[in-house]
Amino acid sequence: MTQPVPPAFAERHIGPGDAETAAMLEAVGSPSLDALIDAAIPDGIRTETPLDIPPADSEQAVIDELRRIASRNTVVTSMIGMGYYGTHTPPVVKRNILENPAWYTAYTPYQPEISQGRLEALLNFQTVVSDLTGLPVANASMLDEATAAAEAMTLMRRAAKAKDGAVVVLDSRLLPQTTAVIETRALPLGIECVTLDLDGIDSADSLSFAVDGRPVFGVIVQYPGKDGQIRDYRALAEGAHGLGALVTAAADLLALTVLEAPALWGADVVVGTTQRFGVPMGFGGPHAGYMAVGQKLSRTMPGRLVGVSVDVEGEPGYRLALQTREQHIRREKATSNICTAQVLLAVMASMYAVWHGPVGLREIAVRTHSHARALADALRAGEWRSSPTSSSTRSPSRCRVRPARSPPRPWPTASTSASSTTTTCRSAPTRRRSRRTSKPCAPPSVSTRRNRSRSSSPSTGHWHGPRST
Repeated sequence: MTQPVPPAFAERHIGPGDAETAAMLEAVGSPSLDALIDAAIPDGIRTETPLDIPPADSEQAVIDELRRIASRNTVVTSMIGMGYYGTHTPPVVKRNILENPAWYTAYTPYQPEISQGRLEALLNFQTVVSDLTGLPVANASMLDEATAAAEAMTLMRRAAKAKDGAVVVLDSRLLPQTTAVIETRALPLGIECVTLDLDGIDSADSLSFAVDGRPVFGVIVQYPGKDGQIRDYRALAEGAHGLGALVTAAADLLALTVLEAPALWGADVVVGTTQRFGVPMGFGGPHAGYMAVGQKLSRTMPGRLVGVSVDVEGEPGYRLALQTREQHIRREKATSNICTAQVLLAVMASMYAVWHGPVGLREIAVRTHSHARALADALRAGEWRSSPTSSSTRSPSRCRVRPARSPPRPWPTASTSASSTTTTCRSAPTRRRSRRTSKPCAPPSVSTRRNRSRSSSPSTGHWHGPRST
């Protein structure tokens, strides 16, 4: 028996066959594709000459060519940092999420009746972000950290009761790409950005003096700063609130597993990236951003919100909430016109958190800090020596970074002084050995967190409960 010849790559992936084309032409009442184009496309925008496109290669030939191009890349270890960090994607997340077409082809779940799994995974993302930032409402999700910070700027301008001509104050220790995107977004909106060294600004008077007495509608800080320092912004936040301004913290989500939640020292909005939660750097992107706000700002925040309802059988059901803020309903009056939510990468980050749990995430954060401290100590001691012509002068045995021993080095606690450069860290919750859950988790609605489940199960994909502060 003769085996049928499989169709070519283009025929397999692009467009219908002859029979399907004929059926559609008959349905629209057109004798041919040329006649359909003549009737549908105005002459003024048509070209009369055929496109000069070379014949398509086979699928294998294309793959071979892409591999030849990719082989020219030099794979090295990035030491730039600045919001982009090497991370390990657990095989269970890579296999079941990143490489699974049921997940990587998913789009916005506007039809909840067929999207309960994706909605539950995104609600889990919101729960993780809400737990770590200390704010009750988190979206799912944003394009990246820089655009999330720019969205926070416009959110603060809408919500703050400031006079016309009010400025936004940017921390001089913001990541450079974040500052660049904020300034670019502010330019057409007529918003003036003032970049300041915020050390020593600890009251409404000092903040007002720093901006020459102009009204301020918002302050954006980096937590920790791009220099790695952890600053106590409590006094700054109180001063900003005294001027009627709001405060946004661009926060490292992994660092928040050990640092004091920004909401506890006065942040009104928290933004950032989830790249450190198992998402590869990917030569700079994409990575899912996040935003968390208080209840009063929930109706003016951008991005999609997943909430919990009750179905006709009395069971919890997930659906998109507060959609009247969004572009597909409000059009030009929407809270944002950036519709990209990076859903796949948000799901990866949420499942990374489920896989490790709060104790595991804190251990990763402490180990990461220990590596950085060991390297910094060795560099200060002059134990790392290199030559421009030879790498043989390095002493790996004297400068090797060792993982943290158990128990880890005690984390610094905050000083009560306003000039303190450290802030309070939470203690690690008790490790849970069991991964079973006796009943389905009932995640919270957008408006409350009181019903959050404290159980965890990789099979249900839920966060292990809140951190202790």
